[in-house]
Amino acid sequence: MFCFLLASFMSLASTPAPAPAWRTPFENDPAGNTTATYAECVAYYQKLAAAYPAHLHLAEAGPTDAGQPLHEVVLSADGDADPASTRRKNRRILFIQNGIHPGEPEGIDASMMLTRDLLQHKSLLKLLDKVTIVLVPVYNIDGMLNRNATTRVNQNGPAAYGFRGNARHLDLNRDYIKQESRNARSFAQLFQKWQPDVFVETHTSNGADYQYTMTLIATQHSKLAPALGSYLQGQLLPALYKSMEQKKWPMTPYVDFEGQTPESGLQAFLESPRYSTGYAALFNTIGFMPETHMLKAYAPRVHSTYDFLKTVLETVDAQAPALAAARAQAAADMAAQATFPLTWALDDSQHETVQFRGYEGKMKPSEVSVQPRLYYDRAAPFTRPVKYFNTFKATTTATRPTAYILPKAWAEVADILRRNGATLEPLTREVTIPVETYYFEDFKTTPKPFEGHYVHSQVSLRTVPETTTFHPGDLVVYLQEGAPIRYLLETLEPQATDSFFAWGFFDSVLQQKEHFSDYVFEDLAADLLRREPALRERLEKLKHDNPAFAANGRAQLEWVYLNSPYHEPGHNRYPVARWLGAGKL
Repeated sequence: MFCFLLASFMSLASTPAPAPAWRTPFENDPAGNTTATYAECVAYYQKLAAAYPAHLHLAEAGPTDAGQPLHEVVLSADGDADPASTRRKNRRILFIQNGIHPGEPEGIDASMMLTRDLLQHKSLLKLLDKVTIVLVPVYNIDGMLNRNATTRVNQNGPAAYGFRGNARHLDLNRDYIKQESRNARSFAQLFQKWQPDVFVETHTSNGADYQYTMTLIATQHSKLAPALGSYLQGQLLPALYKSMEQKKWPMTPYVDFEGQTPESGLQAFLESPRYSTGYAALFNTIGFMPETHMLKAYAPRVHSTYDFLKTVLETVDAQAPALAAARAQAAADMAAQATFPLTWALDDSQHETVQFRGYEGKMKPSEVSVQPRLYYDRAAPFTRPVKYFNTFKATTTATRPTAYILPKAWAEVADILRRNGATLEPLTREVTIPVETYYFEDFKTTPKPFEGHYVHSQVSLRTVPETTTFHPGDLVVYLQEGAPIRYLLETLEPQATDSFFAWGFFDSVLQQKEHFSDYVFEDLAADLLRREPALRERLEKLKHDNPAFAANGRAQLEWVYLNSPYHEPGHNRYPVARWLGAGKL
């Protein structure tokens, strides 16, 4: 308790206590175990907006599945809430989002306090001279309204909190690419409007027990453009870790072990684009997920989140020119890049070493099953070096086409692309052109639904050059400078981890619509094999190499059908074409 009180005092010592009228519900609880309700949170920002209109702009930013609007809070030195004007003033944009998992509400309370302090203290307001903050007070409004005291069974407070799922029972931190929820659609429009330099989404961890209150997921540097990854690793992250240590909140990378104890080493979190920081990385935005430790009391978790957000603001302010240069170089490099990674694997041949502050993991009999169970002995703390595996290597790549062509029938996909900054140009005339077409050879599908989908992975493709006719209204997406190039590749290349194909947007092409009756097709197949000796030769080889196939008449007939002109051309054919030509259609 003494350590918590000392850390909290150090955290807030430089900021005078707020007047009673400006205390948040968290601050009004002597035990520090209360988080604001949704109504209290919105009312607090409305009160701030009314009192400080010269610096805070509050607006509705689109619908959510709960029927309540998403809110956009803009904090600036001069009240400028226009993204274009902000960029002309060469200000960095820091986007903070809270409450995606409302059972992890530290960021909601910390941001209320930090926003007030920035507005009420001139020494802090100066931090907005070079940085504009865009803040979503609560993202998963649906879940925050579903308040309870039981669903976070592993968590130490607060007394009541929201639920992880939204009104459609979706985990919004798996919805950034597919954007099924109205929340995600409104977020995407807000994100594209501001195109932030740094994105922070606040969370609480699950998992092992250890000494840290704050852990951190940063955008996986291997996935970023080299200039941006180098800046993140070499300048931004060291400054954040150093400043948090000075504020008495030592941090560690997010704790993810191969086993349940750190001896096997920490593994960096690989956030694919379904997650917030993975989505942000597609647009050269550095992302952070601060994860406070679930077993620490709620008050230190809020205060450490407050200090982390303040530290990010201070660091972005101090490093504004370097951050701007790194992003500009990343954009220039991407505009010239020809080959892009789509899937990744941990590179276990490379590691760093970090000093990890943990508790000894031990075994004792379970009172439930009498079997050995793991526990962490807080009477046995340790600090020891552990390996930190923080490098990933690309396992699948794709070359960048001049354009993708999306048939107009796929309107849902077109809507998502537009929402995320892509320009789709409809053809005004019929064109017949050479393109690359993918055919699905194989893929794996999850046996149970995940976030409402049977997700595909390990996609094997056959690439076929074809001359194809496209019609007026079909949509051309050029991958030129200024386009969201990496986003387009990672959604429209079906082998990418979180492609639209992976999430089932194109599943209808996987089902054959026409077939044959055996007794009718037998004669057609025999005639076809007589007329095409090469096809007969391939069939005989398959029979020779595979006795089971040779003994299965139905399988042979099916094979002939699939390799005949009678097989429908759209079956297993990916409908998005790759055009490699020059100029524009």
